[in-house]
Amino acid sequence: MNGVDRALSDAMDIDGALGAALVDYDSGMALGTRVAAVARLDLTLAAAGCTDIVRATRRTLDTLNLGAEEVEDILAALTGQYHLIRPLTRTNGSSLFLYLVLDRTRTNLAMARHHLRRIEATLEL
Repeated sequence: MNGVDRALSDAMDIDGALGAALVDYDSGMALGTRVAAVARLDLTLAAAGCTDIVRATRRTLDTLNLGAEEVEDILAALTGQYHLIRPLTRTNGSSLFLYLVLDRTRTNLAMARHHLRRIEATLEL
């Protein structure tokens, strides 16, 4: 199992995970995706849309001259889901992010964020 497959499998082990993707925000392409059997998600399309969010957030931070501040994660809280984006900073691929869709009723958001940090720390590309 390569690094991408292992990272996505680990992400899907998070309680309430509906889908996970590793995405290159320069191109908007998903390097890999996983979707739970119960979920009806087009993660490829969603991942491409999330690239716009990551780019806009980075542009905003640049405009605000926040210096050494980095985006740890970006959260969209919907009524039934959490969409969590984690730009990767500890890998060779600085233009990558992990994207995780979670069932809001089954997820502990703090634990999900903790697991994504752990996945990032062990990800080998």
